[in-house]
Amino acid sequence: MIIPSIAFIFVFSYIPMYGVLMAFQDYNMFEGFWASPWVGFKHFKMFVEAPEFWQIMRNTIMISLLKLFFGFPAPIILALLLNEVRSMVFKRIVQTVSYLPHFLSWVIVAGFAMSMLSTDNGSINILLQKLHLIEEPINFLSMPEYFWTIVVTTGIWKDIGFATIVYLAAIAGVDPHLYESASIDGASRFRMMILITLPCIMPVVIIFLILAVGGILNAGFDDLLLLGNNPILRDVSDVIDTYVYRIGILSNRYSYATAAGLFKAVISVGMLVLANRVARRLGSSLW
Repeated sequence: MIIPSIAFIFVFSYIPMYGVLMAFQDYNMFEGFWASPWVGFKHFKMFVEAPEFWQIMRNTIMISLLKLFFGFPAPIILALLLNEVRSMVFKRIVQTVSYLPHFLSWVIVAGFAMSMLSTDNGSINILLQKLHLIEEPINFLSMPEYFWTIVVTTGIWKDIGFATIVYLAAIAGVDPHLYESASIDGASRFRMMILITLPCIMPVVIIFLILAVGGILNAGFDDLLLLGNNPILRDVSDVIDTYVYRIGILSNRYSYATAAGLFKAVISVGMLVLANRVARRLGSSLW
């Protein structure tokens, strides 16, 4: 299995990387990579000096930070809570219901979210009206001030269950004698969770945190493209990935879009190395 896996990664992950050459060329698909003229860092300079650059960077960083701040601890909290559930039937039902959305495509999830937020019989508007919190339905997906909340909440709902599996597996490896000793000493379940369970799974948490920090510029693509397709939302929904798609694929500016994508990748690698170096000082790191 090792050799086929290495071959698969090499063929589909490393060989296509020659495409980054377009970032340093005025690429022409009819002339190819080697015949297209080289222009150095021209497209990187254009991207940094573009009028929308700071807006795109703001959206990318803010959405990423919101997903990190709210989305990262969510599966940890759910795993800790599920670990305290004594009914195996209830625990399995919650696990199944929570990680099922992970296997749904973003097309389905986005359609589901749009249906719930619809002004025409959308369940969210109906609930708010029943509670007398609003008088008229709100068109949430046409109001920029609600967009980040919708994207972050939808992302958490989709991925919380699948990420919880990893933390539950880490919790299963905790020595049960630690809990027995703490119980004899009179520790409550909450104190055991804070003083035993959480510290024991901290190496796993730190590794996932390193990866999350390394992807700080990966604000998302599918969710933002599908939920933020309204032009009114572009000021808050346009991130580097959607910008690259719009400029590169829809506008055929391949070299410029490649430069923008490579700009993001280089910063992400730098953030990953920095986060790993900090984690190494704390005693747990990827390398």
